[in-house]
Amino acid sequence: MKPSRAFFVLLVVCFVLSACGNIPPLPVTETNGPPQTPTVGVTPVELQAGYGVRGPWFELYFTNPASPLSPQGTGGVDGPLVAAIDAARLSVDVAAYSLSLNSVRNALLYAHDRGATVRVVMESENMDRSDPQILIEEGIPVIGDNRDGLMHDKFIVIDKSEVWVGSMNFTDGGAYEDNNNLMRIHSTKIAENYLKEFEEMFSGNRFGEDVVPETPNPTITIDETRIDTYFSPDDGALAAIIPVLESAQESIYFLAYSFTSNQLGEIVRQKAEAEVEIAGVMDDEQVRSNQGTEFDPFRQSELNVRMDGIDGLMHHKVFIVDEKIVVMGSYNFSQNAEVRNDENILIIYDPVIAEQFLFEFHRVYRQAQRND
Repeated sequence: MKPSRAFFVLLVVCFVLSACGNIPPLPVTETNGPPQTPTVGVTPVELQAGYGVRGPWFELYFTNPASPLSPQGTGGVDGPLVAAIDAARLSVDVAAYSLSLNSVRNALLYAHDRGATVRVVMESENMDRSDPQILIEEGIPVIGDNRDGLMHDKFIVIDKSEVWVGSMNFTDGGAYEDNNNLMRIHSTKIAENYLKEFEEMFSGNRFGEDVVPETPNPTITIDETRIDTYFSPDDGALAAIIPVLESAQESIYFLAYSFTSNQLGEIVRQKAEAEVEIAGVMDDEQVRSNQGTEFDPFRQSELNVRMDGIDGLMHHKVFIVDEKIVVMGSYNFSQNAEVRNDENILIIYDPVIAEQFLFEFHRVYRQAQRND
């Protein structure tokens, strides 16, 4: 593309967006595709039904339900995950709210057959699905939480040296029908955090309120990027998110499957009154069914918040603060996530990673239903 044409396209995009709400110009040129603007410090990862980038110590992936291949259940973000499991030499430890992706199931079976130690902890209510039962039949131990609260984590630790973590359940819907994120982090210290949490559940049979705060490396730095790790309910995730939102000076963007936390909602509204830019997308099914959803108070305060526009779930649980801090993980912004469920969040202080989440925010926002 010649520079003059690129400039023209940018002007057109900005003009269109200016008529769609008070939101900054979008750095992408395609409605449903991956970001087209190169980002310094990351390399695009080719996917047919999703998109991703690779950095020096991480990979970051986003599902794309609008892809023509998504209904076929192929070419998505489970591809890189399966490749990582296939490369495992020693161990694969899985904490899965639900598991129905045949690709992941087969990768776990192959790892087990190779002699790697494969272990799984799950939400008990989802253990009767065919894939967990196949793992059990083949000799892979699968442990359920056996309690009222949810084992809601979605993470995998490979060879005690890398973690795959995000909002995506390891299901067909999670990978191909819903909007989700999945991040690969190469760090033995982050892996130690998640492995410690896994051992508490798998070996100690300690879930929810029975778990005590024992995160070995709650704050680490990788290549000048600060990463805070929190598990819920033991580490007090809400108390960690509050000061991040309160620190916002310019903008708070959020993608929220469930947003019923009065405390977080109140902070967002206070920041809007302080002229901080606010924009968000929430899952329409949750908005319509949840008691105490923050959507209505947001709209009553005339905040720029929309319901999502896809048939699947808008399943992200993300805050982007001042375009340089990201809160992400399995933790919905709800009371259950804070006090009952097994959850995890990462708070990442990195403008490059924040930019990738901002690309995803803009993509989801453009697909969302306008409420005016």
